[in-house]
Amino acid sequence: MIACTPEMNVLGVHAHPRNPGKAVQKLGDVIMELRNVTKYFPGVVALKNMSFQVRSGEVHGLIGENGAGKSTLIKVFTGVNQPEKGEIIIDGRPMVLSNPNMAKKVGIGCIYQELNIVPDMSITDNLFINQYEKKGILLDYKSMRKKAADIMKQLGQDHDVDMLCGKLGIGVQQMVEIGKSILSEARLIIMDEPTSSLSAKEVDQLMETIKILKKKGIAIVFISHKLQEIFDICDRVTVIRDGEHISCTQVSEMTNDRLIRDMVGRALKDLFPKEETVRGEEAIRVENLKSAGVIKDVSFAAYTGEVLGFAGLVGAGRTEVMRAIFGADPFDSGSIFIRGEKMKAGRPRDAIKRKIAFMTEDRKGEGLVLDASIKNNLFLATIDKDCKYGFIQQKKYERLGAENIKTYDIKTPSLQTPVGSLSGGNQQKVVIAKWVNTDADIYIFDEPTRGIDVGAKIEIYQVINKLCREGKCVIMISSELPEILGMSDRVIVMREGRIMGETERGDRNFNSESIMKAAWGGKLS
Repeated sequence: MIACTPEMNVLGVHAHPRNPGKAVQKLGDVIMELRNVTKYFPGVVALKNMSFQVRSGEVHGLIGENGAGKSTLIKVFTGVNQPEKGEIIIDGRPMVLSNPNMAKKVGIGCIYQELNIVPDMSITDNLFINQYEKKGILLDYKSMRKKAADIMKQLGQDHDVDMLCGKLGIGVQQMVEIGKSILSEARLIIMDEPTSSLSAKEVDQLMETIKILKKKGIAIVFISHKLQEIFDICDRVTVIRDGEHISCTQVSEMTNDRLIRDMVGRALKDLFPKEETVRGEEAIRVENLKSAGVIKDVSFAAYTGEVLGFAGLVGAGRTEVMRAIFGADPFDSGSIFIRGEKMKAGRPRDAIKRKIAFMTEDRKGEGLVLDASIKNNLFLATIDKDCKYGFIQQKKYERLGAENIKTYDIKTPSLQTPVGSLSGGNQQKVVIAKWVNTDADIYIFDEPTRGIDVGAKIEIYQVINKLCREGKCVIMISSELPEILGMSDRVIVMREGRIMGETERGDRNFNSESIMKAAWGGKLS
C-alpha cells in the first residue's frame, strides 16, 4: 500500500506535464478503482466488499436508494473517510488517501449538493480560493482574472469574473464549482445530485458541460435519483444496495425496469401507486391573493380526500403562494378560508393551530435542525401542545419516535442520532413524520421527493395515499411532471405568479404536453 504524500510523485512515471503530482492517461483507461472496500460506522456497515471502477473520458452513473452507501463511497474516494478493509487503486497502484487534500492532489474533485460557494466573493476569488496565484508577495489578479474568464468561457459562461457569486443563479454557481475542479486539473469529478436545484435550461447547460469535460478525457461520476438522466448522459451505471455492489452495466444494455429492480431488490410495476379517492368538503379556499411582484390575484380551492397538484416552471410562484398561506411570508391582499372560516394573516404557529402543515422544499435549511436528534426533530411542530407543566414528555416522545421509525422505515442506529447524519431520503421521512405527528387537516408538500430515490419516493406516495384515505387535504408542489400526473387528482398550473389553468384526472388535457404548454404561457387545451 502506498501512502500519498505531497513530496512524492504518487502516480509514477507517466506524470502530468504541468503538474508532476498528476498523471496523463488514454481515453478508456481505468484510472481509479475501489476493490473490496468495507467501511464501518457505529452500528452500521456502510460499505461491504464494495468495488467500483472509473475510466477516463466516461460518465459513470452511480445509483441506489437513500442509505445504500453512495455518500460513504464518495467520502472514501475523496479522502474524507478511510476504509477498514479493501484497497483504493489509482493508475494501477494501491494508495492511501488520508485526507481530502491528498485526493485533490491525485486529481479527484467533488461537487456536492450543497455548493461550497462564498457568496460575498467574486467568481475569480471563488475559483482560486486556497490556490491563489502570486506575483512576488502580491496576489496576481491580472493572471487569475484571465484564467477565470477562460475557464468560465469553456463552461459556456460569459459573466464578469469580478461579479459576486451571491448574485449568480444556482446553475452558474455550479459552473463555478466545476471550474474549481478544472483549475485544479481534476481527472475525476464527482457530481452529487447536480440537477436537483436547477431549472430545465440550467440542466441543459450542465449536460452540455459534461459532454465537454468528457471530450477532454475527464471522468465524471454522476449521482442522480432521476433515472432518465442516467439514460441520457451516462456510459455505464453502477447500482449499489445496502452498502454492496449489485451491478455495473453499459447504459445501452440497461432497461428502466432492471435498473429499478437492481436498486430496490424487487420489480416495481407502478412508480406512482395512486389510489382512487372520493372528494369531500372544501378544506381551504384562497381568494384574490396578491403579493407585489410575486403573487398576482391567485384564487383556488382544495378539498378533503384529494391531492391538488401545483405545476409550473421554477419561479412560477407556487412556493410563494404556499408560504403566504402558512404565514411564513406576508401578503398584500386577499383572503384565506379554512373550512369556510376566514383566517387572519398570522404566523406559522397560527397556521399549525388551524391544522395546516407545511413541508418546505428546503428540508435542511427550514425543515430540520440538523445538529439535533431525530427524536427532537420528530416533535418540533408539536412541542407547544406536548409540554406538560413546562416539561417535555420524554417517555411519550421515545414511544412515538420508535413508532415513527418503524412506520416510515427510517434507517438509523437510534432516536438519538443527529438527523444531519442521515441520508437525504431518511431526512425527508423525518420531516414528513414530523408534520403527520401534528394530525393536521391540510398538508402542503413542497417538492416532497426532491433528491430521494425511487424506493423512498414510493413510501412517501403511500403516506399521501393514507392521508387522503383519512379524509385529509393534500396540496403538492412538484417540478417533476410524471409525479404531478401520477399522484394528483387535480392540477393547477402557474406561471409568473398567476394561475394559467386547471385540469383534473380524466380530462383530455390532463397530460404533460398540455401542462407544459400552460407553464410556458399558453392555455390548457
